[in-house]
Amino acid sequence: MRILLTNDDGINAPGLAVLEKIARKLSDDIWICAPAEEQSGAGHSLTLTRPIRMHQHGERRFSVAGTPTDSVTMALKKLLPAPPDLILSGVNCGANLGDDVTYSGTVSAAIEGSLAGIRSIALSQVYSKEGMADSVPFDAAEEWGERVIRPLLTTPFDPRTLINVNFPPIHAGDIKGIRAVRQGFHDYARGSVVEGKDPRGYSYYWFGLYGIEHSTGHDSDLEAISDGFISVTPLHIDLTHYPSLQGLKALFA
Repeated sequence: MRILLTNDDGINAPGLAVLEKIARKLSDDIWICAPAEEQSGAGHSLTLTRPIRMHQHGERRFSVAGTPTDSVTMALKKLLPAPPDLILSGVNCGANLGDDVTYSGTVSAAIEGSLAGIRSIALSQVYSKEGMADSVPFDAAEEWGERVIRPLLTTPFDPRTLINVNFPPIHAGDIKGIRAVRQGFHDYARGSVVEGKDPRGYSYYWFGLYGIEHSTGHDSDLEAISDGFISVTPLHIDLTHYPSLQGLKALFA
């Protein structure tokens, strides 16, 4: 089984090293193609206004001066001798829960794989405290990753669907289990924009990741993580709101 690994935290991210350990429990045919630098929040963006450059770091290990979507595209079209059987994206440093998946480069790399018809899974390690991003413990992801992924290898995926996995911010031994859950939603009305002054006196603004209330509903990914479970959520790329479609058809008939 050929596995392609990617992420949005960059080629040197510790979560990618964890993902490689997980992947090597499943196969020895591992390819890595990840952004050269962190691309958190890049979403499903594709670089169109400048050339893409690629650098080799070792056997079957490459970085791309671009986004996670660029990395998957380059791997599929320029690097791999044949399409992979599986794409794993992550392990992201931080949560990709609820409607945050729309911003996530980690999830978007898996989206790109699913668009190419390849079984794709995004994995993220939640952390609980501000300022911990440089020292996130990945032991939950490392110990439970294979247990989550292996059953998904033989599970049918509908076309243009992917799986989004989040590991709770607790020690591996304290995890209560794995829950298949729906996508939750956040209350973005309470998000923050932090204003400051640079050394020259000019204003700058920084989007805050904290202070956003979680509107957790029953059986959501947000609730599963809060309860100490690993969340496994199927996502699909069709954004059509079907309940509105018939009314719009009648409106423009």
